[in-house]
Amino acid sequence: MASANPGRPVVIGNWYQDVVENLYFEVVAHDSAEGSIEIQYLDGEVSEIDQDSWNEMILNSAPPPEDASAAFEMSMPDNNWDNDLAAHYNPCSDPLNSIEPDLFQGSEEF
Repeated sequence: MASANPGRPVVIGNWYQDVVENLYFEVVAHDSAEGSIEIQYLDGEVSEIDQDSWNEMILNSAPPPEDASAAFEMSMPDNNWDNDLAAHYNPCSDPLNSIEPDLFQGSEEF
């Protein structure tokens, strides 16, 4: 059911669908003193709208996306800390170990 929202409360953390633009977003901040509402779209873009614009928007409540990390462009395998590379790390095969350090045998105090 689409309807304009005069008087609809702004709830941080709620997801909405802008019916006109067909965009999904989450309310991430609300400053009632300034009359500004900060929203974040599915692609991670953050935008700010004023209270008057909020009241004129035609919104549907929407469920949060299944992949909460979609806005940050992370997939589940990428943020898996127990992957094969970490389990088989060999410090001897690190190319930085083959660089000879600059060693100074002595130093003078000035």
